Amino acid sequence: MEKNFTTITINKRDTVAWIALNRTEVHNAMNAEMIFELTEVFKSFTDDNEIRSVVLTGNGKSFCAGADLNYMKGIAEFGFEENVEDGKKLAALFKSIYDCPIPTIALVHGSAFGGANGLIAACDIAIGEENTTFAFSEVKLGIAPATIAPFVIKRIGEFGAKELMMTGKRFKGKEAQRWNLLNHVYKSGEDENPLNEILKQFESSAPEAVKETKKLINTVLGKDIEEGIEYTSELIAKLRASEEGQEGMASFLEKRKP
Repeated sequence: MEKNFTTITINKRDTVAWIALNRTEVHNAMNAEMIFELTEVFKSFTDDNEIRSVVLTGNGKSFCAGADLNYMKGIAEFGFEENVEDGKKLAALFKSIYDCPIPTIALVHGSAFGGANGLIAACDIAIGEENTTFAFSEVKLGIAPATIAPFVIKRIGEFGAKELMMTGKRFKGKEAQRWNLLNHVYKSGEDENPLNEILKQFESSAPEAVKETKKLINTVLGKDIEEGIEYTSELIAKLRASEEGQEGMASFLEKRKP
């Protein structure tokens, strides 16, 4: 957490880690260095017991303009195997966000093009400013939104993905919410941004229970019903007997704060 990065900034405020993309001169477009730094940071939260939630945002005018075109052009000149390895690094970034054990929140403004939507879709909760412009713009460049697809389709579904990815059209915050790319939309300059309330809810919840609940959801989605019953039965037994579980139930019955 204390390491100096060149393409992102990290600030800790109480129990919240704020990660901001910081290549403002190119609207925070992702290059190889940013991909590496973001992956390293999100993997570091595995062993962090002080952070209760992570907010991913962008400095400057935009959240993220997708992949840096100069970076993409340079990679395209390499061989096929090198391109495959580069694609795997980008996919590993999205997976490091999706697998992060603590809650992750994307706070989006300005524009979110191409791979930026992979960052958003990999987060647990996404909040966007109403006038943010979104686009799965890859088809306009003669390519496909390949590495982001598993995360975007999981979030918005098959037929939403078909319309947005195949047309490459631009759309704003309220439409992004209708497609479930965003959980919440707010107006710039207003005090109605739901982020603070969400952070308060995480702060007032038992941290290990939140982590286990996130793991529960991800695990159940990957199992059939019979496997899910076995896993969830064992999990509730473990949590009921845990220190957090015992204190949480006791404080509720005794009408006091845990």
